[in-house]
Amino acid sequence: MNKKPVIHKDVTCPFCSLLCDDLVIEARDSLLKVKKNGCRKAIHHFEQAPTFTTPQIKGKNVSLDEAVDAAVKLLRKSSRPLITGMGTDVNGARGAMLLAEKTGATIDHAHGDGALCNIRVIQDNGWIMTTMAEIKNRADLIIFAGTDGITNYPRFAERALWSDGAMFNRKNKQREIVYIGDNLDTSAAKKTSGKKPDVIQCNQQQIIEIFSTLHAMAAGNSITHETIAGVRKTTLEKLVVKMKRASYGVIVWAPGELNFRHAELTIQSISEFIKYLNRDTRFAGFSLGGNDGGMSVMNVCTWQCGYPLRVTFSRGFPEYDPHKYSTRNSLMRKKVDMLVWISSLSSDIRPPVAKIPTIILSSYDPGLHFKPDVLIPVGTPGIEHGGQMIRTDSVVSLPLRQLEKDGRPAVSEILDRFNNAL
Repeated sequence: MNKKPVIHKDVTCPFCSLLCDDLVIEARDSLLKVKKNGCRKAIHHFEQAPTFTTPQIKGKNVSLDEAVDAAVKLLRKSSRPLITGMGTDVNGARGAMLLAEKTGATIDHAHGDGALCNIRVIQDNGWIMTTMAEIKNRADLIIFAGTDGITNYPRFAERALWSDGAMFNRKNKQREIVYIGDNLDTSAAKKTSGKKPDVIQCNQQQIIEIFSTLHAMAAGNSITHETIAGVRKTTLEKLVVKMKRASYGVIVWAPGELNFRHAELTIQSISEFIKYLNRDTRFAGFSLGGNDGGMSVMNVCTWQCGYPLRVTFSRGFPEYDPHKYSTRNSLMRKKVDMLVWISSLSSDIRPPVAKIPTIILSSYDPGLHFKPDVLIPVGTPGIEHGGQMIRTDSVVSLPLRQLEKDGRPAVSEILDRFNNAL
């Protein structure tokens, strides 16, 4: 006999770093259904029934206790583990940090390369940033640089651009939107203001040329070329005028979508231009990133050891080097002797194939072409257990709710067992 469905309101979705907290979820017979406010990512992940539930040791099904014991034995033998993937919530990140300290491990995130682009800019020059609420309530000019904001963050326009419920009588028709880049979905702009956005088409690697030129123009320098990165000088001159006239402008980028070498220089160029614009008007930046728990893990690492990710405890204290301690370099240079891969939020991030003992904690069947030494199924935060995660703008921590009563153990529970045994 089917049980009466339970309706959960104001549910936080953990499946992208926007952490939309207004979902309505129906729970019936251990199955979930998104009834309201779910994007394609939310629907896919909430409605996907767990299929990966049995721990394994080298491909053979075992009990959870046996898998934990085997993992602890491997950790005891290791002198330089690598803990990465890190698709988890705040509590999972805390457990991973403690495990790194106990075992002398190096710790990184699957999206560490994108995060590093932002970190370099913060460390070198600093920046002026805003929040989702400020964009919604105040921004009258929004410029997307190399991202459209909705391909990887489907509800960003709805949550930050559309003015329903905005303060200060901010109206959609008062908001102008500009896209700079290549192959960007501009459909959100028309829904926002009802008018066609300005689109400056250029290769992603040329965005730095565009912003460097805009900066030079705003500073009163003469530009002799009639085209810059294939864009007419007059087009950029008109944009500079718009930017100077804006009462609250925002430039949005997504470091993970600037997929080319030295993308941090593009972000730095944007950030320095924003600083200059604040001499005459109000401008800020906004970074879209931190999916798969990336923003939560970055914050936990920073407040616990004083450094952002890519830290090692191999000498008994935290050492930071974003190049040396990346997952790629750690494995390539054979500086680690064991891999611990954590992924409880998405099947999109896959563990590397490493010829070293491997422990995998995953909510999804990793679909591996090799048999890891230990494979432990873990629960998804926000579905099988509660928790907290930190939003993309790093100013809000949102609660995650347990929606299923009988779920798999949380990453933090497994790591607690490792830590207690060590």
